[in-house]
Amino acid sequence: MTRAREHGTARVWTLPTGPLQENAVLVAGKDGEGFLFDPGDEAGRVLAMVRGAGVTVRGILLTHAHFDHIGAVQPVREALGVPVWLHPADLPLYRMGRASAARWNLPFVQPEAPDHEIKQGQVFTAGDLTLAARELPGHAPGHVVFVGDGFVVAGDTLFQGGIGRTDLPGGNHPQLLAGIARELLSLPDETAVYSGHGPATTIGAERRTNPFLR
Repeated sequence: MTRAREHGTARVWTLPTGPLQENAVLVAGKDGEGFLFDPGDEAGRVLAMVRGAGVTVRGILLTHAHFDHIGAVQPVREALGVPVWLHPADLPLYRMGRASAARWNLPFVQPEAPDHEIKQGQVFTAGDLTLAARELPGHAPGHVVFVGDGFVVAGDTLFQGGIGRTDLPGGNHPQLLAGIARELLSLPDETAVYSGHGPATTIGAERRTNPFLR
């Protein structure tokens, strides 16, 4: 677990999980209420991050439903007693989690259905924390990103020096690039980007140096 990074009144923690080193992300406001994003694996470590941060989690928000982002959803939702949100266009991927993980010979706990749907522009609040969902398909049909004050939880859309794969079922390269331009590159350069894999970056750094955005 990283030390919390602060953005205005929000704090952000990240924890790489599982064999694919997928980043679970925890975001909270100054009053300690927040959301957990993409608990991908290693539920015990994810729950330890939540406890260590002292955050009251109000829900699990999923950027998308590839198996490496949802592998700890069921045990974590049960332990925390919270609902799960997913964009409906990613329900087929969600339901295929076990089969997808099996192709990599990886163990997987298939989560029960999400509790709620995510839609474009939906606002999520927990205490004094406010986040807005933006649809950004291309890596996955129902991929969304969550924009806060000075940061974005970007899932597998934009990485340090890279972008999400588009060669998986439901992928669309032009759609992903258009979505990044529309929903991410429209943000201020200093906006921190918390990606689904790898280190955090900023919009400005990727605008200047990311070879896929030239």
